[in-house]
Amino acid sequence: RARTLSYGDSSGVTPEWRRPARCTPGLQTCSRLPKIGALRGTPSARRPSCTCSCRASTTRPPALWTLGTPTKKQTRKGRFTIAAKHHITIAEIYEAELVDIEKAIAHYEQAADYYKGEESNSSANKCLLKVAAYAAQLEQYQKAIEIYEQVGTNTMDNPLLKYSAKEYFFKAALCHFIVDELNAKLALEKYEEMFPAFTDSRECKLLKKLLEAHEEQNSEAYTEAVKEFDSISRLDQWLTTMLLRIKKSIQGEGDGDLK
Repeated sequence: RARTLSYGDSSGVTPEWRRPARCTPGLQTCSRLPKIGALRGTPSARRPSCTCSCRASTTRPPALWTLGTPTKKQTRKGRFTIAAKHHITIAEIYEAELVDIEKAIAHYEQAADYYKGEESNSSANKCLLKVAAYAAQLEQYQKAIEIYEQVGTNTMDNPLLKYSAKEYFFKAALCHFIVDELNAKLALEKYEEMFPAFTDSRECKLLKKLLEAHEEQNSEAYTEAVKEFDSISRLDQWLTTMLLRIKKSIQGEGDGDLK
């Protein structure tokens, strides 16, 4: 005699995982329904009146659906380096696929915090530099200045990294320059005092020429100084953007360029 299988418990209630998927109106079309065309021999179409309540949200790319869970698990286990890498991955998705810079910044900051907790200062600095670059692009100059000065100060005493310090002080000075010319002058003096090697750098010499041209409201001298620097060290997109913002503050420049 054949035995009847029952999926219910002793109370006769079917477990949730055995119940059929429930569908509710107003959401995306349920992929579990058969195609109408497959039943009637007509062109294929989904049944329009029923949509699935368990359908995953498509407002985020699939790569983000599961990344949050492992990150939380790793932090609970004290594996902060792995958690930091997850946050970097999420930040890169927000950069490349969703173009949501604010959220990318938040995840880079979280990754930097985790790296600091593990004393991985080099990795933390890389994340912070990404934050500073985006903050400056969003005109959050004070935030960018604080990060560039912090990273510059941390690296200037390191024999292997001290040559990068001039770049960070240079970028911090440009952010100061956009806000106020006097701020830039004071910052430049401070950086030279903190890091004497900065004085002989091409970046410092360029800043002094730009300050002089800006004070004289001489856009031609400003452009010439930038061209001379660019002929030896090519300007990247970030530097070009910041230098253009400064040039626009010269009287009569409007939407000028660096050519």
